[in-house]
Amino acid sequence: MTVYDILLKNGTVVDPASGRVEAADLAVADGRIAEIGPDLDPTRARETFDLSGSHVLPGIVDMHMHASAWLGGRAGHKMMAEVGVTTALDMSGPIDSVLDIARDHGVGLNLACIEAVRPGQTVQTADPGPAEIRALLDQSLRKGAIGFKLLGGHYPLTPEATARTIELANEAKAYVAFHAGSTTQGSNIEGFLQAVELAGPRAVHIAHINSYCRGAVRAWMQETEEAIAALTAHPNLRSESYLSPLNGTSAKCAGGAPESRVTQHCLTVGGFPPTEAGFEAAVLAGWAQINIAAGGRVVLGTGPAARDYWRQRGTDVTVSFAVNPPEPRLRLATAKRPSGEFVVDAISTDGGGIPRNVIVEMGLALVKLQALTLVEFARKASLNPARILGLGAKGALQVGADADITVVNLENQRAVLGIGNGRVIMHRGYACGSGTRIVTTAAGADAVRARGLVPLVVNLAESRFYRH
Repeated sequence: MTVYDILLKNGTVVDPASGRVEAADLAVADGRIAEIGPDLDPTRARETFDLSGSHVLPGIVDMHMHASAWLGGRAGHKMMAEVGVTTALDMSGPIDSVLDIARDHGVGLNLACIEAVRPGQTVQTADPGPAEIRALLDQSLRKGAIGFKLLGGHYPLTPEATARTIELANEAKAYVAFHAGSTTQGSNIEGFLQAVELAGPRAVHIAHINSYCRGAVRAWMQETEEAIAALTAHPNLRSESYLSPLNGTSAKCAGGAPESRVTQHCLTVGGFPPTEAGFEAAVLAGWAQINIAAGGRVVLGTGPAARDYWRQRGTDVTVSFAVNPPEPRLRLATAKRPSGEFVVDAISTDGGGIPRNVIVEMGLALVKLQALTLVEFARKASLNPARILGLGAKGALQVGADADITVVNLENQRAVLGIGNGRVIMHRGYACGSGTRIVTTAAGADAVRARGLVPLVVNLAESRFYRH
């Protein structure tokens, strides 16, 4: 007779793979879902949770977040687990930093990473040639990353180098994501449309679609419908959008101005000059919200204390601006293709250590508004991103699947229990797990083990990223 490690009693099980929503118990054994059914015997379980009034979903997969020393920091793991995330994709690295933080501050998550292609840092110029791109990709994969992130909106490449990078990543069947923008287009709807063109027929994950629909070029709902039409016409493109009004970008200044073009634009939107002095004025006025490490988390700060925090760290911190209008966020979260599939594959946060981890909080608000069903929410927040990342045993609640589970309270829109790989990693908002499993390719498994971490090897060529 199977002995259950964990038994979840009296919840409502929501499985996006089958569409099933039913009152049932769910048992976990040896890291997998062992049984689902009515009135499972609690005497067979080492630990039992009564989930009366709660909904049992597959573990939340955040496919755009940050938990490196460059962005997000060590608090990201705890901040994600506290809100029900069980798997995440760090979208910029650097991979060495991501692995070190995962080893030293892990709380039980599964974590993948893609390495930034950044002029002056990981590549020499904004127009790297094929040999330099191939060398960076090979090095990144061998270190444990699953591919590349093009930082076009912040630190752009030429259009030619951007297309070259996408092509070479596709040849290697590596992951490639793109914050739209180049040396000729900004991080706006025109940059997005250029990204679609540069991708051609190749597989690309275009990041945070809502960030190109802020009304910078045309009315924001016109931009939103243009983005929806382009994604609908190009099934080779993977995408996500987030529901928070806040963005996250670099506050680092050099030569009297913010280094990031996104930061400069956000200052202009708020009526401040795109200079270092303008940035300081924006912090003091409350428009620029500095991300401040405090109490094991990251919080938002404005005014003189936040200005001093920014200055004391040589301006090299993260900042958030409330630049995301609500209508595009709602439309992008719910838009569907003629087939009934979602236009935008997933709900993300661009969070982690950036304080906007609101997949459950704001996603369940859409469920309460009947803009999404619970099955649709679970599909966008778990099943779709798991399949895109090649995690075929995650994203569903079926016997034999990985026991990655997020239990939510629909009434207060909060996660109340998180289980990762069959272990409790969060209970009632308290992160209580340990360690990190690193989602990597076969090329990076040895490097992950050498770091003292457990690899979870995926084959992206067989994932929904390439098999759309």
